Amino acid sequence: MFHSLESYGNQSLLPAPFADLELFVERWSLATQQERENRRRTSSPAEIRAVYDTLLPRMDTILDYLNQYTLDDLPEEATRLMYLTFALAEIAPYVECYDSIPQVPNSFEDTRLVAVHGERVGCEI
Repeated sequence: MFHSLESYGNQSLLPAPFADLELFVERWSLATQQERENRRRTSSPAEIRAVYDTLLPRMDTILDYLNQYTLDDLPEEATRLMYLTFALAEIAPYVECYDSIPQVPNSFEDTRLVAVHGERVGCEI
């Protein structure tokens, strides 16, 4: 799996064309659905909006880059980039429907919903 981010020193965390997105890696490049949901819940609307506004315009380029690999052959840097796309998928409805509020207004607490495979990493079956 991944090493702690401190162990990378000056080494790049993301593929070179996406080095400017490294500021999001530590908080948003998360392997499991549960981690991403928890990050969304504990983030401010401003932080959620910043991630959305930065990643969304780059998605075509990011997906083109990722599509050159199979899931089994993704290098660690590309896997971190893929996890950022998952983070965007997690937060997009909250930006587009709820003005970046991390929970759905006027609804029950979403922690009541537990993803059956929320701790599963990647595409494991």
